[in-house]
Amino acid sequence: MATFFTDLISSIFTPGPTPSIIVATNASFAALQVVFLVLLILTYSVHFVVLSFLCAGLWWAINWFVTELEAANKQERDMKQSREMKRGQGQEGMGVEDSGTETEGGGTQSEGGVSGSMSERKTERLLRPEDAQGVLRKRMSSGEASSGDLSTDSDWDKVSEAEEVDR
Repeated sequence: MATFFTDLISSIFTPGPTPSIIVATNASFAALQVVFLVLLILTYSVHFVVLSFLCAGLWWAINWFVTELEAANKQERDMKQSREMKRGQGQEGMGVEDSGTETEGGGTQSEGGVSGSMSERKTERLLRPEDAQGVLRKRMSSGEASSGDLSTDSDWDKVSEAEEVDR
């Protein structure tokens, strides 16, 4: 039991649905449904029936999302594995041992190292502002802005005066 709580706490910081999070979520929803059932029996209030249906819908939606996420991850792993197999078959004929994946330094990286496609590296480079124009741009202060960039109270006064004239 102690290991479950330790796994639960550590899985909070792990991306994606982990088995301990899924078990804790399902146990929480099951306990909530039991509470709603007990409250329904004690109070005969239809509100607990409605809340129970809402809880069941949310419970189903969370489990559906986890299933879809796991299916997408499995499909991505399969595609990655098939690409690596194709890449390996193409290199067998050439007699090359490493994966041939280029790194940012211009060399190649072996299977255990960093990998990434050309488009991923281009995107990464575009996201760095110092590479976009070579030099970082200085922000304009409020005094440097053109008159169309800032509005003042006098502009709003002009708009309200124009509306009064139209009436």
